[in-house]
Amino acid sequence: MTYLLALDQGTSSSRSIVFDAQGAIVAMAQQEITQIYPQPGWVEHDPLEIWRTQLATAREVLLKAGISARQVRAVGITNQRETTVVWNRATGQPIHNAIVWQDRRAEPSCVALRERGLAPTIRQKTGLLVDAYFSGTKLQWILDNVPGARAQAANGELAFGTVDSWLIWQLTGGAVHATDVSNASRTMLFNVHSNTWDAELLQAMDIPPNMMPSVLPSAAMYGEVLPDFLGQALPIGGVAGDQQSALFGQACFSAGMAKNTYGTGCFMLMHTGGKFHTSSNGLITTSAAQASSTPEFALEGSVFVGGAVVQWLRDGLGAIRSSAEVQALAETVPDSGGVMLVPAFTGLGAPYWNPEARGTITGLTRGSTTAHIARAALESIAFQSAALLQSMARDAQQAGVAAVTELRVDGGACINDLLMQFQADLLGIAVVRPVVTETTALGAAYLAGLSCGLYPNTGALRQLWKAERRFEPRISAAQAQEKMQHWEHAVRQATAL
Repeated sequence: MTYLLALDQGTSSSRSIVFDAQGAIVAMAQQEITQIYPQPGWVEHDPLEIWRTQLATAREVLLKAGISARQVRAVGITNQRETTVVWNRATGQPIHNAIVWQDRRAEPSCVALRERGLAPTIRQKTGLLVDAYFSGTKLQWILDNVPGARAQAANGELAFGTVDSWLIWQLTGGAVHATDVSNASRTMLFNVHSNTWDAELLQAMDIPPNMMPSVLPSAAMYGEVLPDFLGQALPIGGVAGDQQSALFGQACFSAGMAKNTYGTGCFMLMHTGGKFHTSSNGLITTSAAQASSTPEFALEGSVFVGGAVVQWLRDGLGAIRSSAEVQALAETVPDSGGVMLVPAFTGLGAPYWNPEARGTITGLTRGSTTAHIARAALESIAFQSAALLQSMARDAQQAGVAAVTELRVDGGACINDLLMQFQADLLGIAVVRPVVTETTALGAAYLAGLSCGLYPNTGALRQLWKAERRFEPRISAAQAQEKMQHWEHAVRQATAL
């Protein structure tokens, strides 16, 4: 038997999954990582803990699967995107904690870039909005604030990377400093048209080019895991940022195919093929995971509070004891009874982009119960995702990309049948849940399998993707439109505070 090992380094944990050649999960291992909050708005991870936990889960999962490294054909890596690590090339030691994607400390640098009139240039070259979310200004902050860092960087002593680069460096014993196009495209420093680091943007943020990793397609030979780590040298054959990896794992290889990941937040990506399209509807353009050197793109939108609204019901409101109870509670009422919950706990993401918005509950009557609020909370995830897809549809039409005919779903909350049915009702298209919902890790495994020759092409992967359940719309387009109008009215109230 031939197996693929996927390393899935996320925001809250490091995981490793062994897949068989058919894309089925054989075994999984997971360890949580520490969240470090030095001050409000700052979020850090210990890069050495990331490395230790990732290696530990890789060793553990081989034991759980009952296989040796000799039976693993290749390793794929997928990772939390935008999180920034800088380390010393000679010692391999980080010079500062990793600055996590959620961290907002670089906002003053973003203000400066906007004031210098660089936002349109950055948008045209990278597809991104100027925001502290992305890696470039995080890297700039480290260089400006760690004593001696700028001098070391100028002397070529420091390396920058997102978490994938950090893991590749460690796994290869410092032999390889590389990243893939999908992770590079999240830095605000990468020209997605030429797939190269952009000299003008590096200069604008005062970042020495010698710090940057080499950039390869997502399916490529990155180097070999040292035999000491897993018992045998293994090729690293696939790398992609988590959301692009999930798009790949969902077999969304062609323009007009879309997926939505229902996690703490929601991330929706639509493949646009070789067409770079700047959104006029509040979305960003990003590089898709690429099996070759030819640029491929996707439109992306993010919902800040998805499954986290269920955690709030549990921890903040005390309406449920565990997240698993929310569907049963919501199903005790036929609908939300006119209650609308806008979970703008940290502002609203795409397509609204309103950081000042705050969470609101509207439509309460004397007859409203916790069940109505629970149902409204679940529905809010679907409403936000529907607003995203409607924005994507408008952008797709402008770009000449085929309309989305079904939405493929994954992530923890996609197991909730009530939520998935309501999502299909709002969208007016099928919502499709696959047999394997661990699509982030699966995408990395597929990329590794392509580069090592286990799969001949993406057509073979398309055949492996299997639907577990299709949710078809049960209400008319007019009814769905009326519901969306009620939602938009509630959003206006949340943004008027």
